[in-house]
Amino acid sequence: MSIRHGLLALLERGPRYGSQLRSEFESRTGSTWPLNVGQVYTTLSRLERDGMVVQDGEDTAGHALYVITGEGRQELKSWYEAPVDRTSPARDELSIKLAMAVGAPGVDIRGVIQLQRHHTVKAMQDYTRLKSQALTAIEKAGAAGTQERDDIAWLLVLEQLIFQTEAEARWLDHCEARLIRLSAAPQREPRRAQPSADRTTAAPPAVSATPLTTDR
Repeated sequence: MSIRHGLLALLERGPRYGSQLRSEFESRTGSTWPLNVGQVYTTLSRLERDGMVVQDGEDTAGHALYVITGEGRQELKSWYEAPVDRTSPARDELSIKLAMAVGAPGVDIRGVIQLQRHHTVKAMQDYTRLKSQALTAIEKAGAAGTQERDDIAWLLVLEQLIFQTEAEARWLDHCEARLIRLSAAPQREPRRAQPSADRTTAAPPAVSATPLTTDR
């Protein structure tokens, strides 16, 4: 998640102060990725250091306002125009857990999968319910002519979460089926060494090198 670019996108709409940026970020994403004020101001400091934003006065309540610069607009434009890099995927805790559970003593990996599937399906149902609510809000706002971009943005985030949980549930089904097939496969006996051709032919009796003697 790029907090840096998210804040630049909000500042492109006009001057903002720290807690205002946090509220608008969470509103746009439905608090899926909550921020604290410390994160916001740390990011703003780095953006200011990099010439992406500048402080420009205060509002009537004395909050320091931040404004995007030309460099910040160019950075934001480049972000929109470039694909999100998937060649270095973020660490996924579930994938790591299942990878470590394979062959771990005392761990029922199928039990781990079933427990996770139950949680994933429940999350998917919750996201679907929230999507229904978001669609209702958008329809009402559209009928009243007051449609908010935040509602549409939140709907897109929800749909991504639904697709993500659906894919995770299918992957868990695949993992369980894979484990069942592997456990049912016959175990191969270790191949025994075959006797060599030399060993199958009886060796002639050894001849003593000591000469025989006769009694006189």
